[in-house]
Amino acid sequence: MMIAPTLPAELKAALDGKLQGFSRTDAALRSQKISTTYRAGGGSGTIKSEADALAYALARMPATYAAVAASLNALTEIAPSLAPETLLDVGAGPGTASWAAAEAFPSLQDFTLLDANATLSRLALELARDSTRLAECRYLPGDAGGNLAEVSQADLVVASYVIGELSEADQCKLAEAMWAKARHALVVIEPGTPAGYARILALRQQLIAAGAFVAAPCPHEKPCPLTAPDWCHFSQRLPRSQAHRQIKGAEVPFEDERFIYVALTRAPPATRAARVLAPPDVGKAEITAKLCTEGGVELAKVPRRDKAAYADARRWRWGEAIMSES
Repeated sequence: MMIAPTLPAELKAALDGKLQGFSRTDAALRSQKISTTYRAGGGSGTIKSEADALAYALARMPATYAAVAASLNALTEIAPSLAPETLLDVGAGPGTASWAAAEAFPSLQDFTLLDANATLSRLALELARDSTRLAECRYLPGDAGGNLAEVSQADLVVASYVIGELSEADQCKLAEAMWAKARHALVVIEPGTPAGYARILALRQQLIAAGAFVAAPCPHEKPCPLTAPDWCHFSQRLPRSQAHRQIKGAEVPFEDERFIYVALTRAPPATRAARVLAPPDVGKAEITAKLCTEGGVELAKVPRRDKAAYADARRWRWGEAIMSES
């Protein structure tokens, strides 16, 4: 079951309730300051007050949720039998990834969130308070690196937009610790920038060496076949609410979130799928699509005269898995 890239109704209602009487102008200024810090490689340390946390949630939760939802959809497509009961959300912030995981996996019953930012953890608990799935979630204080050792294993571990806040050495330690806690699967999501791709690539390589299998987006455990300046990333379109547009100072009613992810499993995937690496080029005579396959990067050309294949290829979208016929 594919989940939508939009915030679940319960989360949207909880956020809307918090935003009653909240100045959009103030939120926009706070959000801008927080975004500048993140872009400069800083962490969530600038989020110190409830107003900061709300501004951050309003500006970033929709896009982060959309990226996590797309990544979890890719995992469930390749590993449809995966039915985790326990979740560990590392660097959970306002709890965005936990909400997405609850939607993607109806089997989840137990949610543990971990983050060092007390302001964001308070907001996460308030947003989850009336949720049918997340009301009983546990939020543990402390940084992902240090406190991870104390946490129990979980069937599924998710870390979204968190490893970029760490040094390379700490990224390696965190990757190892998260994999040790993942009973069945680990999903790590980062911004879809060359730097985000490089971090995912390093983590992927490290954990394959530790015995992990890649469920998505790659159809193999070989080194990434892309060469610079090319890099692997995907895009998820999501609608913007009026408040979201006000905060962002945006006119268009949608946003495209660029992200990169890797979904790793303990067991090898039962099926492998080629991945569409860029928007396909639909021409009059043929459709050309850049695919990552088990054999490497391939430029697939589907001629219009092959009507059935052409009709299929017209539906291909950037980031989609293309299952082989065999």
